[in-house]
Amino acid sequence: MHSSSKCIRRIGWGLLVVAALYGLLLIPDPIPPVHKGAGKQPFLWARDAYWAALEKEFQQARASGCTGLAKAIDASLSEIRANLEILAATNVLPNAPVFAALEANIFHLAPMMGACSERVPEFLLTFARMRSLIKRQSGHWPVDSPETRERLYRSLYGGRAAVEEAMLQAPREQLRPLLVGDDEPSDSPGALVQGVTLHSGDILLSRGGAATSALIARGNDYPGNFSHVALVHVNPTNNQASVIEAHIECGVLVSPIEKYFADKKLRIMLLRLQADGPLKNATPALAHQAACRAIEEAGKRHIPYDFAMDYANPNEQFCSEVASAAYSPLKVKLWMGLSQLSAPGLTQWLSALGVRHFETQEPADLEYDPQLRVVAEWRDPETLFKDHVDNAVIDVLLEGAERGDRLNYNMWKLPPARLAKGWSWLKNRFGKVGVIPEGMSATTALRVDALTKMHNAIYSRVIESAEKFKKERGYVPPYWELLRMARESKAGL
Repeated sequence: MHSSSKCIRRIGWGLLVVAALYGLLLIPDPIPPVHKGAGKQPFLWARDAYWAALEKEFQQARASGCTGLAKAIDASLSEIRANLEILAATNVLPNAPVFAALEANIFHLAPMMGACSERVPEFLLTFARMRSLIKRQSGHWPVDSPETRERLYRSLYGGRAAVEEAMLQAPREQLRPLLVGDDEPSDSPGALVQGVTLHSGDILLSRGGAATSALIARGNDYPGNFSHVALVHVNPTNNQASVIEAHIECGVLVSPIEKYFADKKLRIMLLRLQADGPLKNATPALAHQAACRAIEEAGKRHIPYDFAMDYANPNEQFCSEVASAAYSPLKVKLWMGLSQLSAPGLTQWLSALGVRHFETQEPADLEYDPQLRVVAEWRDPETLFKDHVDNAVIDVLLEGAERGDRLNYNMWKLPPARLAKGWSWLKNRFGKVGVIPEGMSATTALRVDALTKMHNAIYSRVIESAEKFKKERGYVPPYWELLRMARESKAGL
């Protein structure tokens, strides 16, 4: 009896210790300060009525078919090509009327191309030439002017959006994932990968499939399509290509190019410094030198991930910083126009996730750097629609952030999350990767988990609604319809 009482008391004390420890681990972190954003006016298309009109044009075009649309398509293409000849022949300012004409024609052409999918490849090539010419024009524009930034965004992002709406209506077998752009010359070592020669110093932009990837791409004064940056290195001895990139989970790593392309990505773009720009009077193979610097630095020390997004401090690096830090000592400044994050709701969310700098280097904005040429773009038709749904879900969540929604988390999960963080910290000391990334707190990890679950719940509902839409109407829902579905799905949670 006495032994039984002692056992019960021990169990009781043990339970009290566990309860006390659980209570201590339940004490929340201080509320993170909300940092001031960039203080600018985020870009808004504000053209809902116009998008709805384009959808009606698409419905009418479907009834006409390719034969009935041939003359109208040819006329629009002819007008676009005439405007492109103007850009090829002379330098113009970003507010020149030719750009408004190109934008109007690209958007007008998209519904017809969507209804005549056999001509979508022609549309892609036309857009690629337009992008190339506008990028070249931008080299003569003031980099930091609002007119320059808005023109590049409207033309490059807007043009791609129009092209992709047409692509999504085409049978998958009619589209090739690769769209070749400018064949920019390079003195750096090269390797043939995925049908394109990659050179040392090239930059790969990509879009991941996680909710945080969508947030990185869309959380910007100019919402974009890319969430990750990697720098290419090619070994001149054996022509083996690799990438240097910063991962949230483990910091900066060097990986074989095959692994890079095998990892889940919704889109990829290859950029290269223009030969007649930063490289014109530079040492031969400057780009290769930048790649070598990055790979050597990654080999010398562990470089943690920079959650604060402080591009000026290379001791820790986020993905964009890997490229900019490699080129900066060689007097090449990437992101000639810094990214700006201004919306109060977005700033609050990112502050809660550890971001401290809101004028920084966002992956999507590197596309607009006039020093860089678009060499190639890969878009798998099977994953392109997932990219659009991801965008719509995050855009709607960010709408909620501007209305006061907060990134909350389940407080009862905080004690086990802190224990997981402690175990992760121990693994990090031995060079291993923990379940909670180095530099991320347990509370932030729970916020990321909550964001992911919220995103996935809405995403699943949007996919169901999109399938129903396609069955009823006979076509893939355009982006504005995905936004409507995402808003309804969020309201129904």
